[in-house]
Amino acid sequence: MTAISLKQIRKLYGTVPVIHGVNIDVASGEFLVLVGPSGCGKSTLLRMIAGLEEISAGELRIGDKVVNALPPSDRDIAMVFQDYALYPHMSVEENMAFGLKMRGETTNEIDTRVTGAADILKLQDYLERRPAQLSGGQRQRVAMGRAIVRRPKAFLFDEPLSNLDAALRVEMRLEIAKLHRRMQATTVYVTHDQVEAMTLADRIVVMNAGNVEQIGHPLDLYRKPASLFVARFIGSPTMNTLQVNVVESTRNNFVLQLPAGKAVIDAGDGPAVAAKTVTFGIRPEDLTVCDAAQGWFSGELAVVERLGSQTFGYLDAGAEKLVTIEFPRSAEIRVGERLSVKGDIANVHLFETDGAQRIN
Repeated sequence: MTAISLKQIRKLYGTVPVIHGVNIDVASGEFLVLVGPSGCGKSTLLRMIAGLEEISAGELRIGDKVVNALPPSDRDIAMVFQDYALYPHMSVEENMAFGLKMRGETTNEIDTRVTGAADILKLQDYLERRPAQLSGGQRQRVAMGRAIVRRPKAFLFDEPLSNLDAALRVEMRLEIAKLHRRMQATTVYVTHDQVEAMTLADRIVVMNAGNVEQIGHPLDLYRKPASLFVARFIGSPTMNTLQVNVVESTRNNFVLQLPAGKAVIDAGDGPAVAAKTVTFGIRPEDLTVCDAAQGWFSGELAVVERLGSQTFGYLDAGAEKLVTIEFPRSAEIRVGERLSVKGDIANVHLFETDGAQRIN
């Protein structure tokens, strides 16, 4: 497979910039996921790689070739769209074979490739059906099969699971993961669903308003988000965050005033914080029930969610918003119960209040 390199890629619609100097290197065989909220520019970036959007500035390489000016048909990539983009009047087999026929492949070669893709995607029994006779998941398999038979240099996926129900999304996510493991194909995958990103990606690119916030392995982004935006976006439920006062700051420690007590945070080797306030963050699973005298947050449980494998409680602690706590699934808790909770200092995340960049 082939590496993809984006250097200072920019996109303007008229005079309005929407992509601001993006730099990303996708290794050969890597599964890279672009993730971010709607309107952050991830699909625009993918379409520029595909050649469906013009690049306003910067350099895009696929392999060792600069492809800025190449039309989509000459880039040797395959794209799987959100809406499947199948020909309704053609059978599954004809849809999968269409691109190969346009390229002038022999009948034997087309049959071999289509049969092989159908075996991989479990479509052997549906080759004579038309798209209207298929479920959403089956249609998405056909769209993937049409991409596989081309044997491209890279695969591009634009939110391919967003039209499926929850159960089918899980099923197709597993299918895509197995397919990548089998083919080891260079893949760029766009989604707004951070669960998809965390479970599929070798690396994740978190985008925000046309900029790259952070690039890294899924667990690295989860454990050490570089900014408040990444901290809030990666993880479900989201990280608890609130603005707190800095009571004291030295080169290595921060003493923070939390709603129900103080916390001394090891800042590592970073500089002392001159600001009077910082944004404090801790994930729901890193909070535990404690004695009131030791608590960081105290109050009544406003909501309890029992999801079977997990139980979440939402504590009205007088902070800016409810504090989310993950409990053991068998925990005997109830709405209205008063609790105090605290966390492990090692699991606290601190961010600038203004720039929202990570401090500790």
